[in-house]
Amino acid sequence: MSNGGPGTVTTTATPSIPPPAAGLTSTRAAARLRAEGPNTVAPPRRRGPAGRVLRQLTDPLVALLLAAAVVTTLLRDYPDTAVIVLVVLINTAIGVVQEIRADRAVAALDRLAAPTARVVRDGRDLVLAAAELVRDDLVRLEAGDVVPADLRLTDAARLSLDESALTGESVPVGRSAGEEASAGTVVTTGRATGTVLRTGASSALGRISALVAATRPAPTPLQRRLASLGRVLGLTAVVLSALVFALGVLDGRPVAQMAVTAVSLVVAAVPESLPAVVTLALALGARRMAGSRAIPRRLHAVETLGSVTVIASDKTGTLTEGRMAVQQAVTAGRARYAVTGTGYAPHGEVRHRDEPVGAPDELRRLARAGLLCNDATLTPPTDDRPEWSAIGDPLEAALVAFAARCGVDPETTRDAWPRVAEHPFDQELRRMTTVHRRGDGRYLVVCKGAPENVLTTPLTDADAEELAELTESARRLAAEGLRVLAVASAVVDTPPDPARPTDLRPLGLVGVGDPLRVQAPGIAAGFEEAGIRLVLITGDHPATAAAIGGRLGLWTDGDPLANGDDGDPGRAHPDTRVYARTQPEQKLDIIAGLQSRGHVVAMTGDGVNDAPALRRADIGVAMGGGTEVARQAADLVLVDDDLTTVATAIGEGRRIYDNIRRFLRYALAGGVAEIAVMLLGPLLGLPVPLLPAQILWINLLTHGVPGVALGAEPAEPGTLRRHPRSPQESVLGGGLGRDVLVTGALIAAAALGAGVAAAYADRPWQSVVFMVLGLSQLGVALAVRATRSPGSSDRNRALPLAVAVSAALQVAGVLLPPLRDLLGTAPLALPDLLGCAAVGVLPGMLLRLTRRSG
Repeated sequence: MSNGGPGTVTTTATPSIPPPAAGLTSTRAAARLRAEGPNTVAPPRRRGPAGRVLRQLTDPLVALLLAAAVVTTLLRDYPDTAVIVLVVLINTAIGVVQEIRADRAVAALDRLAAPTARVVRDGRDLVLAAAELVRDDLVRLEAGDVVPADLRLTDAARLSLDESALTGESVPVGRSAGEEASAGTVVTTGRATGTVLRTGASSALGRISALVAATRPAPTPLQRRLASLGRVLGLTAVVLSALVFALGVLDGRPVAQMAVTAVSLVVAAVPESLPAVVTLALALGARRMAGSRAIPRRLHAVETLGSVTVIASDKTGTLTEGRMAVQQAVTAGRARYAVTGTGYAPHGEVRHRDEPVGAPDELRRLARAGLLCNDATLTPPTDDRPEWSAIGDPLEAALVAFAARCGVDPETTRDAWPRVAEHPFDQELRRMTTVHRRGDGRYLVVCKGAPENVLTTPLTDADAEELAELTESARRLAAEGLRVLAVASAVVDTPPDPARPTDLRPLGLVGVGDPLRVQAPGIAAGFEEAGIRLVLITGDHPATAAAIGGRLGLWTDGDPLANGDDGDPGRAHPDTRVYARTQPEQKLDIIAGLQSRGHVVAMTGDGVNDAPALRRADIGVAMGGGTEVARQAADLVLVDDDLTTVATAIGEGRRIYDNIRRFLRYALAGGVAEIAVMLLGPLLGLPVPLLPAQILWINLLTHGVPGVALGAEPAEPGTLRRHPRSPQESVLGGGLGRDVLVTGALIAAAALGAGVAAAYADRPWQSVVFMVLGLSQLGVALAVRATRSPGSSDRNRALPLAVAVSAALQVAGVLLPPLRDLLGTAPLALPDLLGCAAVGVLPGMLLRLTRRSG
């Protein structure tokens, strides 16, 4: 293969260190293998089953639930105990499974490594398991091979390596004798031999594995918020319940009765169904995301997307197509054309001054020359491969697709202009020359390569002004982040020496790059509207990164741009949105820098080099078409490789967080109301407003099925048009704590008011308080549900059903004799029940009316 220009991808053979033709002896290789170990990445030490379970049970909210289970067991409330234990078991099982799956990220590196290697031992060529390679082994490489260990190349013929998985570079890189080839890279063209320098954990692949193993995912924002909430709720519930106990004892109530009442209030104040709500919301969100072709690998990652403030995106294959394409062409007549198309498909459009045009003759001559001075071919889609693909160098394949898009048929043209001589690409001259026989017996000479090596005399016969204008055009194309090739040709009577062509006429320039995905600018704008900063992180040259950033709307002249070659990019200017020349370790620094400024960071990527950063980010997003290592390291895998799916997933994450806050408003308001009733009731002439069994019954009905059903509410209108919540904000922030207190006060006022009125009318006031308190909370569940968009069919039918069933059970508590005996309630006549229902709906109605007017 061959080409030229910036980012050259092939080399000619450059003899350097003579290879030891016989290689190592088998005896010496075996001794070294015993001493230094196999050429494999050692798996990290895994936590045992007991350790994994203990890790889940030490979560503060889970610990609080376990304490509640102990209390309910002592109170012989076995149904409540069973529910709490079941929730803990489900959460623990899910957490352990997700942790096991996350640990596979390092193990996936083993699958990337070459399973076999061609080695010279005892003077003979052998095929061995790559794990058996040792230092100083002589390894042979050919096109398509995965480099099995870090090598020092002793011989290289037209060798190019695809290093994108390790470095993020989108173009294969040429390597010569004397240079190194890193483990895990892929030979795209040419052949080579090399001696092993480093194996196993010491290799490039092993070093990245160590980074992945050392980078454990931090707790998600939701986990941190719920852990903090659990501590606050536990302390508050204990203090207030102790106050109720003290007041009751001082009022002359039996100590045992008040102790049971206080413990019952602790259980009631803690929303023990919160983990079930969270689990259900996350599971439903995961299912919705999967339907949108985004597969969550950790349940908590589903919600984390809703808190994301920065998306740090890899360029190659994420924002770009991950394939080379001719995007701009300048003819010798100085006309500039844009060329569109997807991948290597031979279909596209030629545009001049933003208007579609048919390819003119001078552009077709340029495209034909680039096709002839070329060794790549294109293959059409098949059942196994649905897209056009390239055989050969990607840059040359881009020229073939360019010719087809200009109306030049590759196969017919090559048959009509057979090649009779060539001078392959020369690393020193940085150009390639081919000679082709024409139908009239004359010969066409074509040369392509770096502009500074082609647009020179005596190779090119053109006046100084023409060469200066083409050189300036090449500079402008390069400034746009494109790799520029110049093409020149001549028709001669006799075949010339292709190594020394002269008097060629310039045909023009082609600018080759990895084109942006069509939808990428719109995606960037959508993230901006949602209050999310899109940050570009790439291993490309700063000019290329700046050009891509400009097209995405992330960068303009004067904006800061971080260059990894200049030092630690993690300390770049806070407003930096484009990072160039980054190494895997530096991606970790960038993410850590963003997190230190309070951001919740999502990192996208598809290569091995992205795996540590995917683990370090608050949420890692891998492209489904990327490496297995990236997919295993990520929290979310995009099956369609489309960042638009991330926007959909972010909306889903925000919906889930809204539903968790909705449940907290409902459940905590009920707990506040119950404590307020127990504290204020005696002051209003209601000595014991509620019995312990009544408190637990209300808690079971309201915090159970209706609370869990709230987790399935649809998204509010405009979810993706609002900014994410501050990562520092408490889960009760943003006015939720105030709403809880107001809602709890309304419920308590309704219950106490009804109780005082019943006592004044000499009715069973305790049963009235019990009934109104339960029905009021169920009414609030309907009042806090999500607002639906007009005409939307997305509704949560489970919530009204759950409320209806719980309301029926609440009424049964005063109608059915067995439940009356269990709960200590008195029967209520129909007028009393209707009155309780009328009062019970007031808090919910007031909240709904206030919400609409606001």
